[in-house]
Amino acid sequence: MQDATNRRFRHATMKDYPQMERIYAHARELMARNGNPTQWGNAFPKPQTVKEDIREHRAILLADTLGGKERILAQFALCPGLDPTYAKIEGAWLDNDSYVTIHRIASSGLVRHAARDCIEWCLKHYGNVRVDTHPNNKAMQHVLESCGFARCGLIQLIDRTEDTTRIAYQRHEW
Repeated sequence: MQDATNRRFRHATMKDYPQMERIYAHARELMARNGNPTQWGNAFPKPQTVKEDIREHRAILLADTLGGKERILAQFALCPGLDPTYAKIEGAWLDNDSYVTIHRIASSGLVRHAARDCIEWCLKHYGNVRVDTHPNNKAMQHVLESCGFARCGLIQLIDRTEDTTRIAYQRHEW
């Protein structure tokens, strides 16, 4: 069994990009097999978005070392500041305090609970976290709710023309 004590978080670099693309491809396949084929479709996130996340230091990796070789266990974009997609919500956010947003979270499938570890790390370091997911993404809804996130309502993505509804969540560590 893999020892979780050597897990660490770090910012992604352009050297990580090929592996990150493979992890996103794995996540798209997994979502499609589990009844959620449209959240990311065949092309989300776009390569330029992933590269911009890396350049802007938003791309965070959960990694470990096994047999002397680093493995990426999960990845996500951590976005500080106001998210324009969250300006309108059918429902209500918990508050209007400053927050960070988790976007584009994906697990490599190498270990269990990697996405949960990423979410818990964000809560520990930032306290007020918002995130959204597709109504068909039952796995992510379960993870978020088991991590204590409140379902705040529905938002509409502003960067797409179809399949735009997402369930919005927030957790604020007071």
